Amino acid sequence: MAYTRVQAIADATAPGQPFELIEAEVWGRPCKIFKNAPHSLRELFEESRSGATFLVYEDERYSFEEIYQYSCRIAHLLVHEYGVEKGDRVAISMRNFPEWVMAFNAITSIGAIAVAMNALWQAEEMEFGLTDSGAKVLFADQERIDRMQPFWGDLEINVLTVKADRLLPGMTTLDAALSAIPACAMPDIHPDPDDRATIMYTSGSTGHPKGAISNHRNILSALFSWSVNILDFMEHEGVPPEITPPIPEHQPATLLAVPLFHVTGSHAVMLQCYQIQRKMVSMHKWNPMEAAALIEAEHINSFVGPATMTGDLVEAAKETDRDLSSLERVGGGGAPRAPEQVRSIAATFENAMPGTGWGMTETNAIGTGIGGEDYLNRPASSGRCASVLRLRVVDEDGNELPAGERGELQVTGTSLIEGYWNRPEANAEAFDGNWFKTGDVAYIDEEGYLFIVGRIKDLVIRGGENIGCAEVEAALLAYDHVIEASVYAVPDGRYGEEVGASIYYTQAIDEDHLREFLLQHIAKFKVPRYMAFTDQPLPRIASGKMNKRQLRDEAPDRFLSPQ
Repeated sequence: MAYTRVQAIADATAPGQPFELIEAEVWGRPCKIFKNAPHSLRELFEESRSGATFLVYEDERYSFEEIYQYSCRIAHLLVHEYGVEKGDRVAISMRNFPEWVMAFNAITSIGAIAVAMNALWQAEEMEFGLTDSGAKVLFADQERIDRMQPFWGDLEINVLTVKADRLLPGMTTLDAALSAIPACAMPDIHPDPDDRATIMYTSGSTGHPKGAISNHRNILSALFSWSVNILDFMEHEGVPPEITPPIPEHQPATLLAVPLFHVTGSHAVMLQCYQIQRKMVSMHKWNPMEAAALIEAEHINSFVGPATMTGDLVEAAKETDRDLSSLERVGGGGAPRAPEQVRSIAATFENAMPGTGWGMTETNAIGTGIGGEDYLNRPASSGRCASVLRLRVVDEDGNELPAGERGELQVTGTSLIEGYWNRPEANAEAFDGNWFKTGDVAYIDEEGYLFIVGRIKDLVIRGGENIGCAEVEAALLAYDHVIEASVYAVPDGRYGEEVGASIYYTQAIDEDHLREFLLQHIAKFKVPRYMAFTDQPLPRIASGKMNKRQLRDEAPDRFLSPQ
């Protein structure tokens, strides 16, 4: 008889086993927690200290121990020079530099809260994030410093700069600040499992981004869940896992091409490296041909990215003569792949198989997972539920629906966030008791496979980035002569979805000038690629809301101007 996934998970999580699960509460919700997980991220970092290579960025290479030592000095700086205490917020806004990882480790190791700011934000968005979180200190690179110019005089915050030489008055370079701090131990401030660890901003269907709050246990449960998810592949081998796995020829290595300010980058890629002593090779900017070169040179065996990036990598693999045989897994998430891309990954790479999953910032990236032949047989599925979460699909009245019926997907469990920072009204709207309302329309089949088929929330998901339609509409309405604006998703072969907008105006609008205006208020990826202009009021449904479906379907091609 085949050794099934259910049996494998039951064995691995049984009493006395490494992934033993026990009953507990997290944020007052009944959950299953991993008995043997570290108590905090600090413990995870300390237990992983070694001379093995951890982080590679261009010509910089660091071992796990070296990153830890840098983190100790940064933590000392935060505590003794800036007075950072448990619960204080410390923000990070930069590219995927090594200093991002060092700062994150230092902040979370002393019980402070790491605010992972979206590095694509423009000035107004940055000012909102820093003000909303109440950050005491900010780590920022040159690009982010330049964007702070408009509001720098209105903000009281300590800024430590990274890889920057054009500073604003009062800022200090991190290198200069650390020059007076020799090697030292991590400050004696130990976070507890239920202490808040991170605030990660996510675009919602209304207004400003919301800061999702996670504690140490939330994050660590996600990391351990991914380890258990490996058991998904065992069912298709039909035999129990080997007691002693074969020794790999090269150190496990992953390519970091997604931003660390997303849970995919920080959790699924970066933090997962600690458990398995995996090398992480960080890219300055996504370039598929450069990615292929790094895969060959660094013996990369795993890559995770949205459908946009994995599609690019498939095309690069076809065009290059690089040896990509080290690549074993091409993971995805953020937005579904087309079935053709799922099949092309398996067909293009010599040893790599595709994988994907469903998760959210609110679940710390964990949710469901699927890979290998299982995924090839069900390319439209997001997989089966993680061991520390529960899923259900409900109708409009909140009644749970049977297998196969479509409704709103809800989730609860150990990795689910506390709620949103300073947003009680958003919490009231987002939670149904202990269950989080995802806004996704889905069904779960008889075998437990999740299928996402639509959305309730008013979002555009462009290359894995959530874009709140209301935020873009507000920016459009701030422009002179725009009376009404409706923003919606337009299907796109590369990004999955692009941003479209229908605009009712009273006076002719220069589209280039409008785009320049929008770039001063919202990040570039949020600016509509497609704009349809009209001198007539936009259509509405009976409730008075914009009829977005009609606008999207009826906008003639001649009115759509791609940029």
